[in-house]
Amino acid sequence: MDYEQLKLDNQLCFRLYTAARLTTGAYHPYLAPMGITYPQYLVLLVLWENGSLPVNDIARRLMLETNTITPLLQRMEKAKLLKRTKGKEDSRQRIVSLTKKGTALREQAKHIPECLSAEIVKKLGSADDIVRMVPVLDKLIEGLKQTENK
Repeated sequence: MDYEQLKLDNQLCFRLYTAARLTTGAYHPYLAPMGITYPQYLVLLVLWENGSLPVNDIARRLMLETNTITPLLQRMEKAKLLKRTKGKEDSRQRIVSLTKKGTALREQAKHIPECLSAEIVKKLGSADDIVRMVPVLDKLIEGLKQTENK
């Protein structure tokens, strides 16, 4: 019996995992001086874009479960990047807001996307490759979300 389908080089999942791991690692030199991790950066991106949000909305936007994001938010609160308060209509709900320190990091972070894009373009040779990947990845994510909900 042939097991060609089980070779590592034939696995889409391995390529996606490796690309995700290497992408996260590429952010480290930019985020370390700011004292934040990549997952914390993603939370900050959501809050910089939307302002105060319930924990559930942040989790939904990042496609994570609330039990995954809660410890992350707790660490960020200890670092004084954000604060969590009880919801006005529902006291069980937690609203997440940026502190001055969390808001100030936005200025430090504003060049990160273009710096990383420039690095990737330098290695790939073309920004067009990146532009073409985005809709393909969006379609893949959408398809995987649908299989997850079954």
